[in-house]
Amino acid sequence: MYNRIKAQFSSDKNLIISLKNIFGFWPENIALYKLALIHRSAATEQSGHKISNERLEYLGDAVLSSIVADYLFKKFPYREEGFLTEMRSKIVSREQLNKLALKLGIDHFIISTQDSKTYFRSMPGDAFEALIGAIYLDKGYIFTRKMVINRIINVHFDIDDLEKLENNFKSKLIEWAQKEHKEIKFNVVAEVGSGNRKQYFVEITIDEKLYATGCDFSIKGAEKNAAEKTFIQLQLDKTSEN
Repeated sequence: MYNRIKAQFSSDKNLIISLKNIFGFWPENIALYKLALIHRSAATEQSGHKISNERLEYLGDAVLSSIVADYLFKKFPYREEGFLTEMRSKIVSREQLNKLALKLGIDHFIISTQDSKTYFRSMPGDAFEALIGAIYLDKGYIFTRKMVINRIINVHFDIDDLEKLENNFKSKLIEWAQKEHKEIKFNVVAEVGSGNRKQYFVEITIDEKLYATGCDFSIKGAEKNAAEKTFIQLQLDKTSEN
Protein backbone atom coordinates (compact mmCIF):
# COMPACT_ATOMS: atom_id res chain seq x y z
CA MET A 1 0.00 0.00 0.00
CA TYR A 2 1.25 3.47 -0.81
CA ASN A 3 1.70 6.12 1.82
CA ARG A 4 3.02 9.66 1.66
CA ILE A 5 6.63 8.66 2.24
CA LYS A 6 6.56 5.85 -0.32
CA ALA A 7 4.83 8.12 -2.83
CA GLN A 8 7.68 10.62 -2.62
CA PHE A 9 10.10 8.07 -4.08
CA SER A 10 7.80 6.72 -6.79
CA SER A 11 8.16 7.60 -10.47
CA ASP A 12 4.38 8.11 -10.39
CA LYS A 13 4.58 10.54 -7.46
CA ASN A 14 2.41 13.28 -8.98
CA LEU A 15 -0.35 10.90 -10.02
CA ILE A 16 -0.38 9.04 -6.70
CA ILE A 17 -0.60 12.23 -4.63
CA SER A 18 -3.25 13.68 -6.96
CA LEU A 19 -5.38 10.52 -6.64
CA LYS A 20 -5.07 10.81 -2.86
CA ASN A 21 -6.18 14.46 -2.97
CA ILE A 22 -9.09 13.75 -5.33
CA PHE A 23 -10.48 10.52 -3.92
CA GLY A 24 -9.16 10.55 -0.36
CA PHE A 25 -7.11 7.35 -0.33
CA TRP A 26 -3.74 5.95 -1.36
CA PRO A 27 -3.98 3.60 -4.36
CA GLU A 28 -2.52 0.12 -4.14
CA ASN A 29 -2.26 -1.07 -7.76
CA ILE A 30 -1.16 2.14 -9.46
CA ALA A 31 -1.02 0.36 -12.85
CA LEU A 32 -4.83 0.23 -12.90
CA TYR A 33 -5.11 3.99 -12.49
CA LYS A 34 -2.48 4.67 -15.13
CA LEU A 35 -4.41 2.46 -17.54
CA ALA A 36 -7.63 4.31 -16.68
CA LEU A 37 -6.05 7.51 -18.00
CA ILE A 38 -4.96 6.19 -21.41
CA HIS A 39 -7.46 7.37 -24.00
CA ARG A 40 -8.04 5.14 -27.02
CA SER A 41 -6.45 7.76 -29.29
CA ALA A 42 -3.13 6.97 -27.56
CA ALA A 43 -3.68 3.22 -27.25
CA THR A 44 -0.66 0.94 -27.51
CA GLU A 45 -0.73 -2.58 -28.91
CA GLN A 46 0.31 -5.63 -26.91
CA SER A 47 -0.03 -9.19 -28.20
CA GLY A 48 -2.44 -8.02 -30.88
CA HIS A 49 -4.68 -6.12 -28.44
CA LYS A 50 -4.99 -2.36 -28.13
CA ILE A 51 -4.40 -1.17 -24.58
CA SER A 52 -6.53 1.80 -23.46
CA ASN A 53 -9.05 2.72 -20.78
CA GLU A 54 -12.12 1.51 -22.72
CA ARG A 55 -12.57 -1.73 -20.76
CA LEU A 56 -12.19 0.07 -17.43
CA GLU A 57 -14.64 2.71 -18.65
CA TYR A 58 -17.19 -0.01 -19.39
CA LEU A 59 -16.72 -1.48 -15.91
CA GLY A 60 -16.76 1.89 -14.18
CA ASP A 61 -19.96 2.90 -15.95
CA ALA A 62 -21.73 -0.19 -14.58
CA VAL A 63 -20.32 0.21 -11.06
CA LEU A 64 -21.15 3.93 -10.89
CA SER A 65 -24.68 3.38 -12.18
CA SER A 66 -25.24 0.67 -9.57
CA ILE A 67 -23.96 2.85 -6.72
CA VAL A 68 -26.07 5.84 -7.77
CA ALA A 69 -29.18 3.66 -8.19
CA ASP A 70 -28.71 2.20 -4.71
CA TYR A 71 -28.06 5.64 -3.21
CA LEU A 72 -31.19 7.17 -4.74
CA PHE A 73 -33.34 4.15 -3.83
CA LYS A 74 -32.45 4.59 -0.16
CA LYS A 75 -32.50 8.39 -0.14
CA PHE A 76 -35.98 8.60 -1.69
CA PRO A 77 -37.93 5.63 -0.24
CA TYR A 78 -41.30 6.93 -1.44
CA ARG A 79 -40.48 8.26 -4.91
CA GLU A 80 -41.63 6.41 -8.02
CA GLU A 81 -39.40 4.46 -10.40
CA GLY A 82 -39.58 7.15 -13.09
CA PHE A 83 -38.16 9.79 -10.74
CA LEU A 84 -35.32 7.50 -9.64
CA THR A 85 -34.43 6.61 -13.23
CA GLU A 86 -34.40 10.25 -14.32
CA MET A 87 -32.28 11.34 -11.35
CA ARG A 88 -29.77 8.57 -11.97
CA SER A 89 -29.55 9.61 -15.63
CA LYS A 90 -28.86 13.19 -14.62
CA ILE A 91 -26.07 12.25 -12.21
CA VAL A 92 -24.28 9.85 -14.56
CA SER A 93 -24.92 11.82 -17.76
CA ARG A 94 -21.86 12.47 -19.91
CA GLU A 95 -22.33 16.22 -19.48
CA GLN A 96 -22.30 15.97 -15.68
CA LEU A 97 -19.35 13.58 -15.60
CA ASN A 98 -17.37 15.77 -17.99
CA LYS A 99 -17.92 18.80 -15.75
CA LEU A 100 -17.02 16.78 -12.68
CA ALA A 101 -13.82 15.41 -14.21
CA LEU A 102 -12.71 18.91 -15.23
CA LYS A 103 -13.53 20.23 -11.77
CA LEU A 104 -11.45 17.48 -10.17
CA GLY A 105 -8.56 18.12 -12.56
CA ILE A 106 -8.59 14.62 -14.02
CA ASP A 107 -8.15 16.01 -17.54
CA HIS A 108 -4.56 17.03 -16.71
CA PHE A 109 -3.54 13.39 -16.35
CA ILE A 110 -5.21 11.91 -19.44
CA ILE A 111 -2.82 10.51 -22.03
CA SER A 112 -4.11 11.20 -25.54
CA THR A 113 -3.03 12.45 -28.94
CA GLN A 114 -2.47 16.15 -29.37
CA ASP A 115 -5.70 17.00 -31.19
CA SER A 116 -7.99 14.36 -29.65
CA LYS A 117 -9.51 16.71 -27.05
CA THR A 118 -11.13 18.61 -29.90
CA TYR A 119 -12.81 15.52 -31.28
CA PHE A 120 -13.51 13.54 -28.11
CA ARG A 121 -15.42 15.91 -25.89
CA SER A 122 -16.47 13.08 -23.60
CA MET A 123 -12.84 12.21 -22.81
CA PRO A 124 -12.80 13.62 -19.22
CA GLY A 125 -16.04 11.87 -18.26
CA ASP A 126 -14.87 8.63 -19.86
CA ALA A 127 -11.65 8.80 -17.84
CA PHE A 128 -13.61 9.41 -14.64
CA GLU A 129 -15.67 6.27 -15.27
CA ALA A 130 -12.48 4.33 -16.01
CA LEU A 131 -11.04 5.51 -12.70
CA ILE A 132 -14.15 4.25 -10.91
CA GLY A 133 -13.53 0.91 -12.60
CA ALA A 134 -9.92 1.00 -11.39
CA ILE A 135 -10.98 1.81 -7.82
CA TYR A 136 -13.47 -1.06 -7.90
CA LEU A 137 -10.79 -3.54 -8.98
CA ASP A 138 -8.23 -2.09 -6.56
CA LYS A 139 -10.41 -1.65 -3.47
CA GLY A 140 -13.67 -3.58 -3.98
CA TYR A 141 -17.32 -2.55 -4.28
CA ILE A 142 -18.02 -1.56 -0.65
CA PHE A 143 -15.01 0.77 -0.54
CA THR A 144 -15.90 2.25 -3.94
CA ARG A 145 -19.52 2.82 -2.95
CA LYS A 146 -18.51 4.64 0.23
CA MET A 147 -16.01 6.79 -1.65
CA VAL A 148 -18.45 7.72 -4.43
CA ILE A 149 -21.17 8.73 -1.97
CA ASN A 150 -18.95 10.61 0.50
CA ARG A 151 -16.42 12.18 -1.87
CA ILE A 152 -18.40 12.60 -5.09
CA ILE A 153 -22.20 12.70 -4.67
CA ASN A 154 -22.38 14.45 -1.29
CA VAL A 155 -19.70 16.98 -2.22
CA HIS A 156 -20.23 17.73 -5.90
CA PHE A 157 -23.93 17.18 -6.58
CA ASP A 158 -26.93 19.16 -5.35
CA ILE A 159 -29.83 16.73 -5.62
CA ASP A 160 -32.43 19.51 -5.36
CA ASP A 161 -30.85 21.41 -8.26
CA LEU A 162 -30.56 18.24 -10.32
CA GLU A 163 -34.24 17.51 -9.81
CA LYS A 164 -35.03 20.82 -11.50
CA LEU A 165 -32.53 20.30 -14.31
CA GLU A 166 -34.07 19.48 -17.68
CA ASN A 167 -31.46 17.68 -19.78
CA ASN A 168 -33.09 14.60 -21.31
CA PHE A 169 -34.54 16.44 -24.26
CA LYS A 170 -34.85 13.42 -26.53
CA SER A 171 -36.93 11.48 -24.01
CA LYS A 172 -39.12 14.51 -23.37
CA LEU A 173 -39.68 15.00 -27.08
CA ILE A 174 -40.66 11.37 -27.61
CA GLU A 175 -42.98 11.50 -24.58
CA TRP A 176 -44.59 14.71 -25.89
CA ALA A 177 -44.99 13.27 -29.40
CA GLN A 178 -46.73 10.17 -28.07
CA LYS A 179 -49.06 12.27 -25.94
CA GLU A 180 -49.90 14.61 -28.82
CA HIS A 181 -50.10 11.79 -31.39
CA LYS A 182 -47.27 13.31 -33.43
CA GLU A 183 -44.81 11.40 -35.58
CA ILE A 184 -41.26 12.31 -34.60
CA LYS A 185 -38.19 11.06 -36.46
CA PHE A 186 -34.46 11.29 -35.78
CA ASN A 187 -32.68 10.93 -39.13
CA VAL A 188 -28.94 10.74 -39.74
CA VAL A 189 -28.70 12.83 -42.90
CA ALA A 190 -24.94 13.16 -43.34
CA GLU A 191 -21.57 11.85 -42.19
CA VAL A 192 -18.61 14.14 -42.78
CA GLY A 193 -14.96 13.16 -42.37
CA SER A 194 -13.50 9.82 -41.36
CA GLY A 195 -11.99 8.01 -38.39
CA ASN A 196 -11.82 10.06 -35.20
CA ARG A 197 -12.85 13.19 -37.08
CA LYS A 198 -16.11 11.88 -38.49
CA GLN A 199 -19.07 14.13 -37.69
CA TYR A 200 -22.72 13.09 -37.81
CA PHE A 201 -25.63 15.35 -38.75
CA VAL A 202 -29.08 14.45 -37.41
CA GLU A 203 -32.35 16.07 -38.41
CA ILE A 204 -35.53 15.98 -36.34
CA THR A 205 -38.86 16.08 -38.11
CA ILE A 206 -42.30 16.21 -36.52
CA ASP A 207 -45.12 15.16 -38.82
CA GLU A 208 -42.65 15.47 -41.71
CA LYS A 209 -41.82 19.09 -40.78
CA LEU A 210 -38.12 19.82 -40.19
CA TYR A 211 -37.48 21.38 -36.79
CA ALA A 212 -33.74 21.25 -36.15
CA THR A 213 -30.39 19.79 -37.14
CA GLY A 214 -27.71 18.71 -34.71
CA CYS A 215 -24.06 17.91 -35.29
CA ASP A 216 -21.57 15.99 -33.17
CA PHE A 217 -18.80 13.42 -33.32
CA SER A 218 -21.29 10.72 -32.28
CA ILE A 219 -24.84 10.00 -33.42
CA LYS A 220 -26.05 10.17 -29.82
CA GLY A 221 -24.48 13.59 -29.36
CA ALA A 222 -25.96 14.87 -32.62
CA GLU A 223 -29.40 13.62 -31.57
CA LYS A 224 -29.03 15.38 -28.23
CA ASN A 225 -28.08 18.68 -29.87
CA ALA A 226 -30.97 18.49 -32.31
CA ALA A 227 -33.41 17.48 -29.56
CA GLU A 228 -32.45 20.45 -27.40
CA LYS A 229 -32.95 22.86 -30.31
CA THR A 230 -36.30 21.27 -31.12
CA PHE A 231 -37.45 21.38 -27.51
CA ILE A 232 -36.61 25.10 -27.30
CA GLN A 233 -38.41 25.78 -30.59
CA LEU A 234 -41.55 23.99 -29.38
CA GLN A 235 -41.49 26.07 -26.20
CA LEU A 236 -41.20 29.25 -28.27
CA ASP A 237 -44.06 28.14 -30.52
CA LYS A 238 -46.20 27.45 -27.47
CA THR A 239 -45.42 30.87 -26.00
CA SER A 240 -46.28 32.67 -29.25
CA GLU A 241 -49.64 30.91 -29.36
CA ASN A 242 -50.62 32.16 -25.89
